[in-house]
Amino acid sequence: MIEIMRREGFELTVGKPQVITKIVDGKVHEPVEQLEIDSPEDFLGPLTQILATRKATLAEMINHGTGWIRMIYSVPSRGLIGIRTEILTQTKGTAQIHHAFDRYEPWFGEIRSRLSGSMIADRTGVATSYALLNLQERGSLFVSPTEDVYEGMIVGENSRQDDMDVNPTKEKKLTNVRSSTAEELVRLTPARPVTLEAALEFII
Repeated sequence: MIEIMRREGFELTVGKPQVITKIVDGKVHEPVEQLEIDSPEDFLGPLTQILATRKATLAEMINHGTGWIRMIYSVPSRGLIGIRTEILTQTKGTAQIHHAFDRYEPWFGEIRSRLSGSMIADRTGVATSYALLNLQERGSLFVSPTEDVYEGMIVGENSRQDDMDVNPTKEKKLTNVRSSTAEELVRLTPARPVTLEAALEFII
């Protein structure tokens, strides 16, 4: 429903995803899913690294002898947020992914799948090419010039670990030497498209 509304042009705020936990014998338990990945065997290394950061445990690996492998993992539901996009990126769109609820297990602790921080707008306004030109040196941007931004909105991915408050609406001060907006746009790296699933990972 959220994705349909987004595609129809609605603007909305989505909160941090939360799993449904249970208390068993006085301890917090969280849902664990079985994840199956079919992928060319060349991508085994990168996929293993991705899944390790998400507290996944390898249950079985099947080599079909055709250059493809099937990996079956147990992984906390929290660790699956944003993983589809990351796996498809690493495997150049070739992997096939399926997951389903399996059981509840004791809380796995913190899952930090991203090593980078976020760039967060510190005010409401309209993004300017001048501001974005300076911000793109600190990471990759999710917004383009003339796009509406809101206070607290994640407008980019910081190249460093920490989150950073930024002003994407800053305008250039008028001087005797002026560069045209067109020149600034040429130097701007296009905004990175972000799927809904990938966006949710930034508010974990």
